[in-house]
Amino acid sequence: MKYTWWIFQILMMLASLFFLVFGVDLMRAAYALDNPYNFIMTFFSASFIILISLTLAISFLIKMIRVFKRIRNTP
Repeated sequence: MKYTWWIFQILMMLASLFFLVFGVDLMRAAYALDNPYNFIMTFFSASFIILISLTLAISFLIKMIRVFKRIRNTP
């Protein structure tokens, strides 16, 4: 397997983890808002960011584990 594939997967995983932290920070900031409309919109957008970034991080991790197991088992 090429090294560029591994580098790309690691970079994409780091990017998704960055957005996960950003979503959690946005969720915490939503509770400081006074306007209920702004709270609802910020809360749901933060939830959506967390959902997408966590899904992508898990998929990149599963993909790397599957390729690593396939490489280890080849004679």
